[in-house]
This record gives sequence, C-alpha cells and structure tokens, in this order.
Amino acid sequence: MNHQHHYRVDVEWTGNLGSGTDGYRNYSRDHVIRIDGKPAIAGSSDPAFRGDAARHNPEDMLVAALSTCHMLSYLHMATVAGVVVTAYADAAEGTMATEGDGGRFVEVVLRPTVTISATSDPAKAEAAHETAHHACFIANSVNFPVRCEPRIVVEPGLGIGD
Repeated sequence: MNHQHHYRVDVEWTGNLGSGTDGYRNYSRDHVIRIDGKPAIAGSSDPAFRGDAARHNPEDMLVAALSTCHMLSYLHMATVAGVVVTAYADAAEGTMATEGDGGRFVEVVLRPTVTISATSDPAKAEAAHETAHHACFIANSVNFPVRCEPRIVVEPGLGIGD
C-alpha cells in the first residue's frame, strides 16, 4: 500500500540591503528556512555565488540530506540483518558542475565509517549498505549517481566463531 507524506518548509529571503535586487552585487543571498516546531536554519548561497560562508547553503544541505537518509536507512537495514552498529560517521562529498547560468550535481560519494560489535558479521554489515541505498528516499529522488564507499570497523572483543 502506498502512502503519501507531505513536508512543509517556509523560506524567507532576508537579504534586501535597501534597494532590493536592482543590481547583482546589491543584495544579500541570506534567507531563513523555517519548519514548524524546529529551530530555524540560517541559509545563504555558496560563497562562490556571493553567499555567506557562515550559513548553510542548498548544495551542502542536499549532500547532508543524502548522507543522513543513507545513514538512517542503513541503521534500519543493519538491525534487520542482525548487525549491531555502535558508531557511524560519514565524510560525504558532492560534486556540482556549473554551465552558463545554471548547474547540476554530477555525483555524491558517501564514505561512512561504521563500527560494529565484535559479535556482528562484517559481510552482513557491508551488504546492508546496498540495501540501504535502494531504500533511501532521497537517493531515489535525485538524477545523479550516489555512490557509497563504506568502511567497516569491528570492535575488539570476542567475535563470531571465537
């Protein structure tokens, strides 16, 4: 059975420096992202596009969305496979190419380091990444490759067969 889920986000441009958009350099790219019941997110564009480096930009947030969606899908799939995850950290990177007035992402690479208990099977931990990738809502919604290069670390202790 299919279910629809709806997400509401309010975005407000806060970068009018007094003359609106009367010139490319005359306005700030600053904005605020609001979601009911959650802290506001201070946004801007990437500094390469005259943005504020101290604020989140859409490109960073897209890579973060892919990374966190994979992580959450992975934690579920690991649990289903009987793998006990004790730590998870990702160093994700996205590549965007610009052309003319536009651009697009050409790839995102996820590089999660997953620590599992000594009693967990590293092969199952590795395989859960592929299953998680196919379950990730965000990865299923983009039109560019999302690759995963996981590293599995087994906690010291008595392991399988010890």
